[in-house]
Amino acid sequence: MVRESGAAPAAAGSSSQDNILNAARALIGEKGYDGMAISDLSAQSGLPPSSIYYHFGNKFGVLAALLERTFEEMHGLFPNPTSFDDLPPLERLEAWFTAACRSLDQRPDYLRLLVAISVGPHKDADAVQQTVRRVRDYAHASWVDALTPIFAPNGGKNNQALVEQLAVLGRALTDGLSVTNSFDGMSYSSQVEPFVALIRGLAEQRRATAKRKR
Repeated sequence: MVRESGAAPAAAGSSSQDNILNAARALIGEKGYDGMAISDLSAQSGLPPSSIYYHFGNKFGVLAALLERTFEEMHGLFPNPTSFDDLPPLERLEAWFTAACRSLDQRPDYLRLLVAISVGPHKDADAVQQTVRRVRDYAHASWVDALTPIFAPNGGKNNQALVEQLAVLGRALTDGLSVTNSFDGMSYSSQVEPFVALIRGLAEQRRATAKRKR
């Protein structure tokens, strides 16, 4: 009986925090972080300001918690390239990128929030820097994993440097698509085919160049 009575407040507290963070995500998407007031959070979440201060301390505490939750959700939503290891390298890249773009199409607010915060007035705050860096590092590592079997299966300094450059390009593509998705409604998935075609063409060009040098 004691354990049951103690569990209810914890569940209620967790639910309140989720409501506040959900409200913050919606408000930041609508007004931006600076345009969001505690009173807005209170109205949107249906909770009193005292509850917001109790759980997060202040408005920036809400942002820090929202960024952390967004990272965890994105990490869980995104596929890992190793899930497609049974496929040839190019097909593996295409399958992974297709799955990743479908995930982003389901939750476009994830990247939209991170891009907005990472260029906003609080971009230099430790909480923002740490979370944005974790997301970008994870995305970069995934791109490197997806591209390495195509361009650097046997290593090589120049090949690995190319993989790093293409990983940056892939990351920039998804960053840019978050803006295009927001303003023009273009889906992430619509860019899978042209990007994979670009990678395929580059891979074929490098193979042809290597043959001529033999």
